[in-house]
Amino acid sequence: MTLISRLKNKSIMITGGTGSFGKELVRYLLDKTEIQRIVIFSRDEQKQYDMSMGFTGEEAARIRFFIGDVRDKDRLAMAMRDVAFVVHAAAMKIVPTAEYNPFECIQTNVNGAENVVSAAIQSGVDRVVALSTDKACNPINLYGASKLASDKIFVAANNLAGLNGPRFSVVRYGNVIGSRGSVLPFFKKLIADGATELPITDARMTRFWITLEQGVEFVLSSLDIMRGGEVFVPKIPSMRVTDLAKVLAPDMPHKIVGIRPGEKLHEMMISKDDARNTVELEDRYIIEPETHWWDQERKGFADEGYSRVSEDFEYVSDQNQQWMGEKDLLPLLS
Repeated sequence: MTLISRLKNKSIMITGGTGSFGKELVRYLLDKTEIQRIVIFSRDEQKQYDMSMGFTGEEAARIRFFIGDVRDKDRLAMAMRDVAFVVHAAAMKIVPTAEYNPFECIQTNVNGAENVVSAAIQSGVDRVVALSTDKACNPINLYGASKLASDKIFVAANNLAGLNGPRFSVVRYGNVIGSRGSVLPFFKKLIADGATELPITDARMTRFWITLEQGVEFVLSSLDIMRGGEVFVPKIPSMRVTDLAKVLAPDMPHKIVGIRPGEKLHEMMISKDDARNTVELEDRYIIEPETHWWDQERKGFADEGYSRVSEDFEYVSDQNQQWMGEKDLLPLLS
């Protein structure tokens, strides 16, 4: 069964669905699938209203806007009634905000993850994919640590769900080009406002980059092939932050301002400790769960002939084999 046929006449719920990713996912589902119902679950009524104004007719009839917070398990369960698939995108994501408001970060990213799991099991959904971040691998800030905890919750949820319950997996990827909070729109705004220099935290800094469209397609393809318990990691390019700044403003000087608290020079998506459980496909890596039920209850990708990575393998932005240059970035800026 293909993904398109799997989604036909089914319902999907997107937590945090009014964000950049949620909007792109909704557009993709409306254009390319015969999904019957899309439930947007978020707590900001203004964003829901603004988003709803972009749909009319048959498209509007396929979308439901549901006010709610992932901190509220009962509300989640109510929204998941008759839902087959859940994409969990809601999170508190801004690193300095999380550092200053740790209790709020934990309630949304950790307790919220537990609530999504409980509601999904209670409601009998089929599959759940949770969005993660490169910052969850070897975390040094609270946002990354909270998302690592969330990842662990979704992997372990397969124990709680039993053989016939929902399947839970995680998608982990890097910075999304053009999304809210990324450095690219920040640089663009500074340039538009007449800045005479661009602030760079450290000239050596590198990051993984993915477009919104690529992120949506990767999440949906992972939803299609998941067995439950995997962490899916796409093969995506790296780019130096200084190179990004040069593409946006070739003649503008840079000002080194120093690394912010909780910030890394280079991001990691797979550590050496993850490597012994990681298999490689053509377009992605898959970290399989290190639990007894995985071998006993379901066949892993390694069992189907996909190669395991070497034990000393790491997937780090400065050691990547794939790099994004000016000719790769420019078409994405239009």
